[in-house]
Amino acid sequence: MARVMIVDDSPTDVQNIRNILQKAGHHVIEATSGQDALDRIKMEKPELVIMDVVMPGVNGFQATRQLAKDPTTMNIPIMVISSKSQESDRMWALRQGAKDYLVKPVKETDLLAKLKTLLGS
Repeated sequence: MARVMIVDDSPTDVQNIRNILQKAGHHVIEATSGQDALDRIKMEKPELVIMDVVMPGVNGFQATRQLAKDPTTMNIPIMVISSKSQESDRMWALRQGAKDYLVKPVKETDLLAKLKTLLGS
């Protein structure tokens, strides 16, 4: 299955998403901030990144924009999962380079369906 990096500063949200992904057979890598993800993503080589928005320091929008512009990471799909539920938040995430957007709390069926689409499997 896929190597998926979860980028979120909430241990509860990370645990919930990790449980869903591992149950589906995916290998999970965790980063606790946007900067942590930027520092580790080239080494970890995930096939997909799940990015929170509200984090201290480099937020999810900023990290997504940097990853989408970097030639070495621009082909890694990013799915934003955030508590920010406004349509403008979703549109802004997509403008930064995200491929999809889900609102927390995420449903297992929604997450796995979108993951399957983004990974092309």
